[in-house]
Amino acid sequence: MKLQISDDSFARAMGSESVEFAIKTHGVDLTRNGSLGLAWLEPIVQLLNGDQEIVSEFTNVEVKDVPKIVNVFNGDPASRQIHASVTTTHPFLTQQHRLVFDRAGVQPPLKLPSFKLLEDLLSQDPNQIIAGMETSGLRGRGGAGFPAFIKWRTVADTPADQKYVVCNADEGDSGTFSDRMLMEGDPFKLIEGMIIAGYATGATQGFIYLRSEYPVAKEYLDHALEIAYSANLLGQNVLNSDFSFDIDMLIGAGAYICGEETSLLESLEGKRGQIKVKPPVPAIAGLFEKPTLVHNVISLASVPGIFEIGPEAYAQLGVGRSTGTMPFQISGNVKHGGLIELPFGPTVNELIYNYGNGTLSGRPIRTVQIGGPLGAYLSEAEFDTPLTYEAMAEIGAGIGHGGLVVFDDTVDLKAQAEYAFEFCEIESCGKCTPCRIGSVRGKEALRQFSSNNVDARTLVVVEDLCEVMEKASLCQMGGMTPIPVRSAIQKFPEDFISEQTT
Repeated sequence: MKLQISDDSFARAMGSESVEFAIKTHGVDLTRNGSLGLAWLEPIVQLLNGDQEIVSEFTNVEVKDVPKIVNVFNGDPASRQIHASVTTTHPFLTQQHRLVFDRAGVQPPLKLPSFKLLEDLLSQDPNQIIAGMETSGLRGRGGAGFPAFIKWRTVADTPADQKYVVCNADEGDSGTFSDRMLMEGDPFKLIEGMIIAGYATGATQGFIYLRSEYPVAKEYLDHALEIAYSANLLGQNVLNSDFSFDIDMLIGAGAYICGEETSLLESLEGKRGQIKVKPPVPAIAGLFEKPTLVHNVISLASVPGIFEIGPEAYAQLGVGRSTGTMPFQISGNVKHGGLIELPFGPTVNELIYNYGNGTLSGRPIRTVQIGGPLGAYLSEAEFDTPLTYEAMAEIGAGIGHGGLVVFDDTVDLKAQAEYAFEFCEIESCGKCTPCRIGSVRGKEALRQFSSNNVDARTLVVVEDLCEVMEKASLCQMGGMTPIPVRSAIQKFPEDFISEQTT
């Protein structure tokens, strides 16, 4: 018998380190595991018979629960019956289809998995792997939904003496945490995906650009990279093949704009994180002007699963051109927040009610913002929209990084629209005028509503600012800020139109 405790940012935020220390003071050792994504149950302590069979389980553990846990470990059968496993039978988990997160929370994050698949792929023609990526239909999970194989093919076909694979781990969108969970719960999945991408495109150097706000992810990645080098998973002649690949990690300085690929690459080069005009695209002239494949964590971590089940089988998951699985994340005013990996196609209603179980406040849900701080606010009439790239685009929204933030009927959508402008003002790199100045003027215009010094013309000014930002900004920081603003005004006009505006 052995004890294990969940150890990721969810669990630590809920006091898992104090619980672990208290258990160890009783002379009982325990191992750390990743999170299953059932955030509202953290921290979780499990008694295992062997490596994976759960005998007993405690959820929402506090230090005061430690004596009971120690009794269970010491063989109290009554306690074991009372604290039977919850997570393995909970529909939140059992109804998922996990390909990216299949190992996360199931086995320790630093346990070296089998790499037979990787050995097989390293013996194949790189063009065959890129063809498999095309067949799979994988689209970038960072927000844009761009077909991944096009980037791979471009990097592979561009002649150069050096090529790079860059992992964008600067996950800055509010309500998103799948990148963090993957790096904390199964860092080897990311490492394997980067190696496959490097081999297929001819890149021999990889970089992980990690946001500074993720210290737990850094801790696990540091250890995982050390293990990978010692196991010949990285370095010269990976797994005794003819291919060599290295990965280094760089910690960002907390700039949201560095989630944009050209700004990220500037930061990697030691420059100020600022947007670069495209073309050329990074796949042709990226890091140090060399061909560079840039993907976010989930895009790269999806690659092993594609070849485990086969590109054709992967393409059958989802709906239409939205293929494969997506780790959706649900948070905000919701009872059961966490990570839900499913094939594309469930509706917003299914996620917020079947998985999220409604609001934590018990009040009706008024809106859901999807796609981060620059994502659209959905009206209740849109909750039946399937979560696919195409269906979301039809209603003027996007899946983005897969994050859904729930709001009950007390939310002020005018304040949320104002926040979108303010967020852009704070996080703008300042390079282009529409983003730098438009965000400030938009915030000022919406603040007039609070002082009642406003009429209907103010909304016209806001719409004009949105049009300029959308069409003239150099990148999506300014270009997407109008999305939450417009959706709030158009779908919830009652929060903007009052006696003062008529």
